[in-house]
Amino acid sequence: MPTIVHFDLPADDITRAQSFYGSLFGWTFERYAGPIEYYAIGTTNEDGTAGIGGGMGPRGAPEQQIMNYIGVRSVEDYLARVKGLGGAVMMPKTTIPSIGFLAICRDTEGNVFGLFEEDPGAE
Repeated sequence: MPTIVHFDLPADDITRAQSFYGSLFGWTFERYAGPIEYYAIGTTNEDGTAGIGGGMGPRGAPEQQIMNYIGVRSVEDYLARVKGLGGAVMMPKTTIPSIGFLAICRDTEGNVFGLFEEDPGAE
């Protein structure tokens, strides 16, 4: 069953946001290599096991909020299902090289969510 596998947390001031979430929840941050300032967020469950991973980068638009990504076997299949059920595709299937594919959707209630398909061979 598909479940949330990643969250994306936009920030106006990345240092301030990392300090807040690091102090509040004990989250850790590791910068990804590349031209875009983006950090992997490490979380842990209450029992100390690894939690859902996330990412933090600069806010792209004033209305941008936290985005949850649901892991699926095929982004293309789920985009068709979203449309068939009355939802909308806001951003089509997009490649994240060496990581996989994502897309952004809106449900019938106006909520925005992401789809993520893991594929280390994605180009």
